[in-house]
Amino acid sequence: MTNPLRPEDHRQQAEGVREKAEDKREDAEQDRRSTEAHRISAEAARTDAEQFRRLAEEARELRDRHREALEALRGECERLREAGEAARTVGEEARGAAEAARHAAMEAIQATADTLQATFENMKVVEEMRRILRDIRGLNKLDSN
Repeated sequence: MTNPLRPEDHRQQAEGVREKAEDKREDAEQDRRSTEAHRISAEAARTDAEQFRRLAEEARELRDRHREALEALRGECERLREAGEAARTVGEEARGAAEAARHAAMEAIQATADTLQATFENMKVVEEMRRILRDIRGLNKLDSN
């Protein structure tokens, strides 16, 4: 035989079950809110990670562009160094050519001076010969008179 529950006991038992169910519902709601908060937090973390990934990719691209620009700059510096070296070599050759031209000019001046001296000596000889011829003519005129 079973003891029939009195309506009050039955009501209290039902109220206890209802309270337990309400507590479980509140716990489930709390768990749902907590799970939702974790989901939102995880989504924010994924968004942050994606943004960080994009920023890292942009930083890598920028680094690569800087590396390429630096390499181009190094190449240009090397070309300028080579051009400077070539210019220095040409300058040295030009200095040597100018020195040779100066020596040639000095030799030409000396040759001109030597030629002028020889011409002057020849002119003195010619003048001496004229003087002698004039003297000879003067004697011949005296003899013929």
